[in-house]
Amino acid sequence: MFSRLFNWKKRENEGFDLPIPENANWSFLGADLHSHLIPGIDDGAKTIEDSLKLVRAMIDMGYKTIITTPHVMIDYYPNTAQTISSGLAVLQEAMKEQNLNISIKAAAEYYMDEYFMNLLDTEPLLTIYEKQVLVECSMLYKPPMLADIIYKMVNAGYRPILAHPERYLFFHNDISTYQELKDRGCLLQLNMLSVSGYYGRNIKVVADQLLAKGMYDYCGTDMHHERHAATLKAMAATKDYHTFAGYPFLNSRLCF
Repeated sequence: MFSRLFNWKKRENEGFDLPIPENANWSFLGADLHSHLIPGIDDGAKTIEDSLKLVRAMIDMGYKTIITTPHVMIDYYPNTAQTISSGLAVLQEAMKEQNLNISIKAAAEYYMDEYFMNLLDTEPLLTIYEKQVLVECSMLYKPPMLADIIYKMVNAGYRPILAHPERYLFFHNDISTYQELKDRGCLLQLNMLSVSGYYGRNIKVVADQLLAKGMYDYCGTDMHHERHAATLKAMAATKDYHTFAGYPFLNSRLCF
């Protein structure tokens, strides 16, 4: 991993003056670990038709495996392992009918709050890989219990994957906070769209800084709708392709 990171930084310093392959896509990543494709259970796909369009987009972009991650957020999306597995079954059946051949399973994107703290005590969490769990928090305000939740997860044998850390505005004034999260046991997952400036310049700047420091472990689409899909597809034809192609993301280990 360190040698690949060195090569990525070397190419970054050279300005990535490399040709972009014809029909470039994201196939080298292999797997995506963050999306909202199950219809009607969160702010992602609304209908099964929406879901199938997004799955087709993932196939077109070269992905081999999808781990879709509905929100578990008690005040807005009170999903459970049962609602998620039931929704996944509906999607898998529709994919089979449409001959969409891509491996897909479901985990969850857990919102870190008191409900999640209680969930840790009462039932197994849905995992991305082995005991790794995708988590998120408010974009604007640091949860007062963030350190406690991370400690509790690690103590229970889980490894937190913090979704889109570059988008948490309260971290932006102190980049060293990200290293503290890593030291506490967190893995970090980049939202690919952040690199394009989709979420704004400040978020792109932080994403670029974390990439340069080698802080990310995974990258994910965080796919919700067709606009996300179109932007991600277009990114593969820009210099952003080389940003991802040379970086030692761990996505490929998720393929099944």
